[in-house]
Amino acid sequence: MPMVLKLVAQRIALGLLLLLAVSVLIFAGTQILPGDVAQSILGQSATPTALANLRRDLGLDDPAYIRYFRWLWGVMHGDLGTALSNGQDIATQIGERLGNTLFLAFWAAVVAVPLAITLGLVSVRYRNRWPDRLISTVSLASISLPEFFIGYVLIYYFSARHQWFPSLATVYDGMPLLERLRAIALPVAVLTLVVLAHMMRMTRAAIMNVMQSAYIETAELKGLSAFKVIIRHAFPNAISPIVNVVMINLAYLVVGVVVVEVIFVYPGMGQYLVDHVAKRDVPVVQATGLIFAAVYIALNLIADVVAILSNPRLRHPK
Repeated sequence: MPMVLKLVAQRIALGLLLLLAVSVLIFAGTQILPGDVAQSILGQSATPTALANLRRDLGLDDPAYIRYFRWLWGVMHGDLGTALSNGQDIATQIGERLGNTLFLAFWAAVVAVPLAITLGLVSVRYRNRWPDRLISTVSLASISLPEFFIGYVLIYYFSARHQWFPSLATVYDGMPLLERLRAIALPVAVLTLVVLAHMMRMTRAAIMNVMQSAYIETAELKGLSAFKVIIRHAFPNAISPIVNVVMINLAYLVVGVVVVEVIFVYPGMGQYLVDHVAKRDVPVVQATGLIFAAVYIALNLIADVVAILSNPRLRHPK
């Protein structure tokens, strides 16, 4: 156990250092954007005196490194700042939007992860036969299509033509669960199709790699059926790379929902980010970018920890 705790502590420390580096990049990226934040807030008719006063009030006259450390200190204490466009607390607004994004990502994962693993197992069981070829063909087709194209096709077919599901994923507090699930059905379908192919193909590749091992041949010689060999022997030993792939795709479900949320006008983090990018609301862009990065790093950290605990070779690298 001491070796495991040491490896986990190392991963956590690296994750925190990476998040610190990402915060520097996010802050620097927002500072080099063209345009003037004060001008964007006050409009083109603002006088030079009003612009100078607003820049002073916003702290834009301070050196960049001072503004960065002021922002970082606030983030470390849970203060994400105030939105320039409406004067509201960013943490409060993000709390509501983040809950909606996590709700969408959760149901997409509930559908995508079991389906991807099941299709991967079926593909291995019938490798080089028609089920394997059919699954591979459909997965390659889905992974080749951009999200916005899949989204508009689903809107046209399931909403415009047949009116089975709403084209706008409108949710609100106190909305019944069944109505909320119906509202997010199309964005969940888009996210599922986007991540399903990658998880399925990586699951198939990981199990196929294990199938070349000697103990698999021994199990087959004992007379076990092909599916029992895969389930009892190959799949448990391929769990580490599968977990890594699943976690990466779960991170995408949270971080990569911007396009899907914009298409369906879903009130999540992605829509919130796009709305305030258009307004040049720099504090909001910085806060949402940092939260996206933190979620992505945290899920990859969980994947590393699970890989360490499930693989003796990683627990004892020597």
